[in-house]
Order: sequence, then C-alpha cells, then structure tokens
Amino acid sequence: MTRILLIGAPVDSGKTRKGCLMGPDAYRTARLPGALKGLGHAVADLGNVSPDASSLSDDHLHELGLTVGWTSALSRAAEEAMAQGLPIFMGGDHALSLGTVHGVAAHAARLNRPQFVLWLDAHSDFHTPQSSDSGNLHGTPLGYVTGRSGFDQFPPVPHPIPEENLCILGMRSVDEAERAALEATNIHRFDMRAIDEHGITPLLRPFLEKVAAANGLLHVSLDVDFLDPSAAPAVGTTVPGGATVREAHLVMEMIHDSGLMTSMDLVELNPMLDERGRTAQLMVDLCASALGRRVFDRPTPRSL
Repeated sequence: MTRILLIGAPVDSGKTRKGCLMGPDAYRTARLPGALKGLGHAVADLGNVSPDASSLSDDHLHELGLTVGWTSALSRAAEEAMAQGLPIFMGGDHALSLGTVHGVAAHAARLNRPQFVLWLDAHSDFHTPQSSDSGNLHGTPLGYVTGRSGFDQFPPVPHPIPEENLCILGMRSVDEAERAALEATNIHRFDMRAIDEHGITPLLRPFLEKVAAANGLLHVSLDVDFLDPSAAPAVGTTVPGGATVREAHLVMEMIHDSGLMTSMDLVELNPMLDERGRTAQLMVDLCASALGRRVFDRPTPRSL
C-alpha cells in the first residue's frame, strides 16, 4: 500500500487559452481518489495550492508574475509532500512542472539520491523565456529544471536535473529552437516515429533500468497531448498521431511494474474542450494503471 497525496494545481497562466484551472476538480469528479483507494492505497486529498504573490511582468511573456508565483508555491508543496508519500499533482497546464520538478529534485538532493524525470508529451517543453516565440511558459519547464540560462526572474535551480536523467517520450511537435538545443544534449528523447518503428518497451525499459541501477527517484509528467486527440480531445495543444490508449496503458503498466515512480503530474486537461468527461476519465484510468490497476481490474466503461 502506498500513501498517495492528491494536490490540486489549477495553473492556467502558462498559455493564453484558458480552462486548465478546472482540471483538478475534473479529476475529482472523475473519481480519481476512489480509483486509487480501490487499489488498496491510502489516499489523502490536500486540496488546491495557491500561487505566491508576485508583481513581475514582461511584455513578451504571458503572465510571468503569476507563473513565477505558482513555481515557488508548487516547489514548496512538492518538497513537503515528498516527505509524506507519493504526490500526484492534478493540473493545470504544464507550467506547473516548473515548480513540481523543482521541488521533488530538492527532496531527492536532501536524500542524496538522483532525480529522474519521464516526460510523456507531444512537445519537448525545452524552451527558455527568450527562445519561446509565443511567450507561453508552459513550453519551458524542462529548460528551467535542467538549468538552462534565461530564467533569472524565477527561483534559482540549485539541483538541476542532469540531462541523462531525463527521458522525453512521444514527441511530434518540436520548434526549431528547441530541436537545435535538444540535439546538443544527452537527453533521452523518442518521437512517435521511434515508437512506431520499435514499440514502447525497448525505448522505455532501458531508461527505467537506469533509474533502478542508480537508486533514483522517478517523477512522471503525463500531458494529455501525449495521447492521440481522437482518444483525448480535452487539450488546447492537440497534435495528431499521438500514443494510442493501449500504448499509454503499457507505459503506465511498465512504470508500475518497475516500482520506481515517486511523484506524478497530470497536466493540460482542459474540461471546456472535453466530450462528456472522457479525457478526464482516461487520464484517471492511466493514473490507476501506473499505481497497480491491471487489465482484469479495469472496469467496463458504461455506455454514454
């Protein structure tokens, strides 16, 4: 049995299209707490985090001050939660990971253990504030937590994630500036062509083995747009050709089998774009798979 802490992160400042602030309540409505309790876990819902106050602004960056406030508040919440159990951060757009990864990395450093990150996303989110054409900060978390320059207005990053401790899976929309920066790194990165050619298992298994060999902590960040929009339409950054439901469940089942996951983000769910809650329910089902639900345990969907 694992002690799971559900933490709402209604971040909606990382991009211009609104709606992700309703994500935490959509997960609660889709019965995420009950699904995890049904697997035998102890579950505590800690409510929603609120951002710290910040008066920062920038003509190019969308809602810089609010995003910086979220980063500091979520970093603090993540570091505190890691000492109590396995936190699941219910988002909220992907800017929330600026704070959650920052916080879990601080906890790992205190334990003198390496922090690893599995990034399940159509995008690499490796921009800096300067390289982002849109100024949307939900495209910058991996740039920030790996210690790239240009984040002077954000909290310092004393424990950057080493490049080789990061794996991005499912990419299919990467800006030229990000592509050039990624190609100069040791980040493990697999686009959908790699998945099509090789399958999920031979790509993910070596990374999980590396985490285990290093006695590392594993943070999993699951973006709705990792999935194909035909299965998960409730996201403002839809990119065709994403992971199938079966592929996504395989990733989650491999994570559970490894026993390595120590924290998780569920991000970019925009209930305004959903169809009768089916994206929220799919994300709940995937989260349950990562925490032990197997095929024979999966409830048969009710007809709508």
